Amino acid sequence: MHDVTCSECGVQTQVPFKPTEGRPVYCKDCYQKHKPKREGF
Repeated sequence: MHDVTCSECGVQTQVPFKPTEGRPVYCKDCYQKHKPKREGF
């Protein structure tokens, strides 16, 4: 697990992957707002 700061709300969280520099990382709540909408589900 990697410690990160959410790019949107600033909360400290952990992610199971190494963050890529230059790409936003979101906490669980913010990720739900940003994840792509899936059609047909």
